[in-house]
Amino acid sequence: MADPLVPHFCNDQGTEQIRVGVKELKCMGASPPNDHPHVFLDMGSDNQIICPYCSTLYVFDSTLEPGESDPSYCLYRGASAA
Repeated sequence: MADPLVPHFCNDQGTEQIRVGVKELKCMGASPPNDHPHVFLDMGSDNQIICPYCSTLYVFDSTLEPGESDPSYCLYRGASAA
């Protein structure tokens, strides 16, 4: 199950860029069972970061809440939400 304190994001659609409301996140590539190792990413003082496994670009967007992403389907909500 996803850690509730660090949002997990997946990129099932192969989206080039995902805007997120946090600077610390976990990328899991695609949804299980096709996920890659869940990678903790920390943007630090930057406003974007690229996942070293799947090359998804995450861009911080201060207009989004911590539990939001754009596109919204990239925020992983766990198997119970599927």
